[in-house]
This record gives sequence, structure tokens and C-alpha cells, in this order.
Amino acid sequence: MIGEITQQNVHLLLPSKVCRLAEMCMAHQQIGLVEAVCEIYASETYAKLEQEATKWWHLGPVDLFRELTDEKRDSRETTAP
Repeated sequence: MIGEITQQNVHLLLPSKVCRLAEMCMAHQQIGLVEAVCEIYASETYAKLEQEATKWWHLGPVDLFRELTDEKRDSRETTAP
């Protein structure tokens, strides 16, 4: 058991979350692993996930995937002519 989650150790929780999130991206978007992981790491969703203060590390893969897809949708809407 990790004990208390702090900014110094929150990174220990991220690989399993990114792995599951990448699997979901690959399945739903029919993209490869590298593309899925790059998309995740470049996202605002990941930026929030890696900050202990947001408590997003509490979120499960479905909620994180929803946040990621909402972020992508919002991004497309703001850049559309």
C-alpha cells in the first residue's frame, strides 16, 4: 500500500491509468498504441491527472476516457470555422 498520496508519489498511480485509457482510445478510435499514448500525454486531461491537488487520480478509466473525449470534442468545436 502506498499510504498517503502526495504530489511526490502520485506518479506511481499513473501508468495503470494511462494503460487502461490507451486501451479504450485504441478500441474506440481504432488507432495504434503509440498514437493513443501520445494523445493522452499531450492532453489537458493528463495534465490534471498528474496533479495530486485535482484528485483526478481517484477517477476510473471510464470517467477519464469521458473527460478525454469531451476535451477533444470541445477542442474541435472551438477550432471549427
